[in-house]
Amino acid sequence: MTKITSVYLGDGQTELTHGPTGEKIKTDLPPDNGGKGRLFSPTDLLAAAFASCVLTIMGKMAARTGDNLQGTLIEIDKVMADHPRRVGEFVLDITFPAHFTKEMKERYAAAANACPVHQTLRTDIKTTVHIH
Repeated sequence: MTKITSVYLGDGQTELTHGPTGEKIKTDLPPDNGGKGRLFSPTDLLAAAFASCVLTIMGKMAARTGDNLQGTLIEIDKVMADHPRRVGEFVLDITFPAHFTKEMKERYAAAANACPVHQTLRTDIKTTVHIH
């Protein structure tokens, strides 16, 4: 179990502290919800966690197969939905190294469905994956 502490700083900002290491992240209320958007929003962190999780699972796969995954890039967009306000869709653009074959790309892209963050999300959140 990992404890994360969150403190409200005022003016729409929070500070998160990772218990085991003391590392800190600040968040801000996004402009599309009445904030100033000076930092990652909480839903930005959710998108970042999803992309990071997918790359981490791909990294585990590459360690088993001996494939060189270094340089693989994920750009993730979150699309907000209303009523209730929430993330309605994540769009992942995955760019693999030039030496990856189509089959390798498809095999690794399956990690988007296997990562624990994706498995934790509501089933009605749409996930779109583009492979490059």
